[in-house]
Amino acid sequence: MYGFKEVTAEQLKEMQEQGQAFTLIDVRSPAEVARGMIGGAKHIPLHLLPMSMAEIDKGSPVVFYCLSGGRSSQACAFAAAQGFGEVFNLRGGISGWANRSFPIV
Repeated sequence: MYGFKEVTAEQLKEMQEQGQAFTLIDVRSPAEVARGMIGGAKHIPLHLLPMSMAEIDKGSPVVFYCLSGGRSSQACAFAAAQGFGEVFNLRGGISGWANRSFPIV
């Protein structure tokens, strides 16, 4: 599937709890982010991603998320095309995360 994998909210929560090293990127709009985001995430709106790729560590796994998973899958495909090795899309986005009552900051 386009050079990236999906991760469920449960798997992402487990990655956080185990202290795994990864970069979490929220590609939603500033207005959406103002309503809350997943702890530890870096905000890079999808339209600014091409200009911001140098800020992301290629040597670390990267997890992208948006509201439901559509925009973040675009971000994943772009990152994979740019040579990022371990790229993950949060299945269901922050909505799936919130539906499991996981924390939003």
